Amino acid sequence: MKFSSAAATTVGLLLSGHAPMIFSFVTPPSRFASGHQASGSERSIISHSTESSSSLTSHNTNDSRSISSKMQFPLFMTATYSEAGKKKTSTISTTGSNSMVSEQEDSKHGIVPFGGSAAHVKTPDKQILGGKGLGLQEMSYVGIDVPPGFTLTTPLCQVFQENGDLPEEMWRQVEAAIQRVEQDMDRKFGDPSYPLLFSCRSGAAISMPGMMDTVLNVGLNKETVEGLAKATGNKRFAYDSFRRLLDMFGDVVLGIPHESFEDKLKGLKAKVGVQDDIDLTAEHLKELCDLYEKVYDEHGKEFPHNPMDQLKACIKAVFGSWNSGRAIKYREVQGITSLLGTACNIQTMVFGNLGPTSGTGVAFSRDPGTGKAVLNGEYLVNAQGEDVVAGIRTPEPISTMEKGFPKAYEQFIRNVHTLEQHFKDMQDVEFTVENERLWMLQCRSGKRTGQAALKIACDLVDEGICTPEEALLKVEPDHVKQVLHPTFSAEALESAVYKENVVAVGLAGGPGAAVGKVVFSTETAEEMTKEGVILVRETTSPEDVGGMWASRGIVTCRGGVTSHAAVVARGWGKPCVVGCDDIDVDMKTKTMTIKETGEEFKEGDVISINGSTGEIVRVAIETTVPALEGEFGKLLGWADEVPDVCRVMANADSGADAQKARDLGAQGIGLCRTEHMFFSPSRLPVVRRWILRDEGLEQVQEFQREDFREIMHVMDGKPVTIRLLDPPLHEFLPHSSEINEKLSKQLGYDDSQALASDIEAMHEENPMLGLRGCRLGIVREGLTAMQTEAIIHAAADLIEKNNDAKPYPRIMVPLIGSVAEFKNQALLIKRTAERVKKERGIDVPYEIGTMIEVPRAALVSDQIAGVTDPEDGKRLCEFFSYGTNDLTQMTLGISRDDAGAFLQVYKDLGIMEEDPFKSIDTEGVGFLLHLSAAKGRMVNPELSLSICGEHGGDAASIKFFDKVGLDYVSCSPFRVPVARLAAGQASVKRRKDEIEPMSRKDRVVKTSPMA
Repeated sequence: MKFSSAAATTVGLLLSGHAPMIFSFVTPPSRFASGHQASGSERSIISHSTESSSSLTSHNTNDSRSISSKMQFPLFMTATYSEAGKKKTSTISTTGSNSMVSEQEDSKHGIVPFGGSAAHVKTPDKQILGGKGLGLQEMSYVGIDVPPGFTLTTPLCQVFQENGDLPEEMWRQVEAAIQRVEQDMDRKFGDPSYPLLFSCRSGAAISMPGMMDTVLNVGLNKETVEGLAKATGNKRFAYDSFRRLLDMFGDVVLGIPHESFEDKLKGLKAKVGVQDDIDLTAEHLKELCDLYEKVYDEHGKEFPHNPMDQLKACIKAVFGSWNSGRAIKYREVQGITSLLGTACNIQTMVFGNLGPTSGTGVAFSRDPGTGKAVLNGEYLVNAQGEDVVAGIRTPEPISTMEKGFPKAYEQFIRNVHTLEQHFKDMQDVEFTVENERLWMLQCRSGKRTGQAALKIACDLVDEGICTPEEALLKVEPDHVKQVLHPTFSAEALESAVYKENVVAVGLAGGPGAAVGKVVFSTETAEEMTKEGVILVRETTSPEDVGGMWASRGIVTCRGGVTSHAAVVARGWGKPCVVGCDDIDVDMKTKTMTIKETGEEFKEGDVISINGSTGEIVRVAIETTVPALEGEFGKLLGWADEVPDVCRVMANADSGADAQKARDLGAQGIGLCRTEHMFFSPSRLPVVRRWILRDEGLEQVQEFQREDFREIMHVMDGKPVTIRLLDPPLHEFLPHSSEINEKLSKQLGYDDSQALASDIEAMHEENPMLGLRGCRLGIVREGLTAMQTEAIIHAAADLIEKNNDAKPYPRIMVPLIGSVAEFKNQALLIKRTAERVKKERGIDVPYEIGTMIEVPRAALVSDQIAGVTDPEDGKRLCEFFSYGTNDLTQMTLGISRDDAGAFLQVYKDLGIMEEDPFKSIDTEGVGFLLHLSAAKGRMVNPELSLSICGEHGGDAASIKFFDKVGLDYVSCSPFRVPVARLAAGQASVKRRKDEIEPMSRKDRVVKTSPMA
């Protein structure tokens, strides 16, 4: 999470005991607003920081020990300055003793040519060129035919967003780029005899299928369309291209609803008695162009007949579409926040609608649904680019292209193989065949399901295309989540209930299973999302993205497996059935009708869909979570084997949770919350009696001993971190409405009034900051000793029963805020543990550590890490575990339970980019965490560091924790697989960038010393 701020440089003074530690630090690059000009004072401070902070030296001016330790902090500096009239941005990152300085000229007039005579860009940058621009550069580089053109880079999108237009100098560069293409193609843009035409496409660095707008055939008008007809000898093709331009330009550039043009098309087809667009003649299409121009008049708009005016308007529309509602929605649901904007690609038009020897298509080098190494895709004869992905016609399988276009197909297979070898990943490509000549229009890493992602990654390694570490980076954390999504069990699929209720079959657009209520609009899907819905449409468009995200599954009656619905659904891991010709969808009456039987499904009716087979079932079918095996285990094994990886443990409070965690690959228990064991109906009365009457502590110990024994048995040989009692005691007490005579007698009271009086006496105004955590252990005599005895006895029981048992408890003190608190509890734990070990005659290995969740504890971490036992001089604290839930609450002053009242508003206004309880606030909470880690390891280099809050399962947070140098993260059992992948990826990326962990080079995750 980041706050929007204009803060630039801060000089910090932290107190460590009585001796001041003085150092300078600056805020990360994001703190400098775009275009901010550093003042003289800022420059002087930055200069000082550059010289002094590549390693942070603490000087204790009063201590004869003269501590001088290099503390490695994640310091970042950004300065903006002028040089020879050019604005430059310099970013300095200091991590440890390594200083990295980079400069990049801020070019506002970035136009990069591709194809034809264009020189290849030596180091193409996806962030600048966008995904499409990068793909076009790389295809040209490996010798694949690409229609020439040029890319307007993403910084220009920023310029457009800020100014609402582009500089005149940029337009002059566009004209110069056009002249190069004209020379390559031997045609002129706007030439009435044989015009050069362009497509105008968006292309951000991250693929956003269907979210941004495209305009084809730019340069046609009433004059040039006649020239195109004569030059090609194909009047029908020329007017088909012109009517497409009129439609796209009106929709994308001028905001005329596409339906207005579609209505004219439907009306003309009805008038002349044809069903398909392809059956319209040249004269029909010429008439349609006239009708489309009337649509402009009806909406008070004017179509520009000057080709350059068309191109300028299209470029502006592409850049403007970056902030369209649907694009913003897509970025929101995908969590995309780091992009500069979209690039704009101007490319020579090649035509798939010239006739039966031309066509267009989309394909994947491997099956995006299953991951199998078979070419998967579709194409249309006599069609133009957007027809396939828009789902206007249901296309033909790519395999049939071999018969119609044998030479082009052979070349296509070679191209796809070349691209997969070059990019080392499954490719999603778009192509056009113009009079039997193949042109490649686009390539990118294809979106895929979780199941496919795992198989593709493993297969690429098996085929020698990439290494295991490279393969890890091709799988997203969401892919792992998808593999855990529900499917129909084999038994359900074979049952009569399933087979007899399949009412329709379409194309398998996205695997998995879903059960939900039928809805027909995005608005209804969003309103009813909590009830579980399946969105049913004729075909989806980018405007439906919100409803698709809100739905459990999607059904369309038109479109193929590369249509918008299928591509987006697969990317999100949602089951999807597309191109289902067995159904009719009536959006006005909100009904789905089975053609063969006439059976109707209305809004709210429950159906099931099988995205793996394309089947629609009229009843609810029970779903199940698939077994985790094969590629799943193989890939996560690679993640665990990455050198210096941050390990993953689990939060578990029962033997069942611990077993699930171990099954999913957890390397221990990072948090066992002892209080969760108190809430069972049989135990709660005993706990309440101890709280209120100070009776029954021995019985509570037996409960704890039994639970600890079970968890340590399941996790044999692996560490089990047990947090002593943390929540305020009132959480275990009855509410006033529950108090009655029977309960009073049960708890040892003469009457209910006495019970109510004692409960009221324990009331706290702010229990989160009240009597809880270590304060309970200090104030409530016997509590800490009781819990310690239960832990050590439980471990001793296991060893006594089985000499090969290897329990390894780690006892964690919660809510420490001062050194004295920790010393008080740690000594009590150690004395009690050693006594029990002596009584039992069994050597139980154990560790003592603390949670760092109070900001003050983070600031005095060096003192806490340095606490020793006065009797033997040994350190008492062997580990820190960061409780990031409470650390976030206390640092930001935000209650996690009440944040919902304003967090979304803050995100909408840009005050916060992320929910700080979901992804770690790296600038505030993260800084404290890193400061604590550095100070703790300054005193004890072997100090084990971990986190156990909700952030332990968040991929973005894990990346930060990896850089800090934490030994492990801990999360809920079901998040363990995602965390394992994220940890492996973070280590691969860090090592690739040659960045050392900030606090320590070598990670150590201990297993039982007895192992």
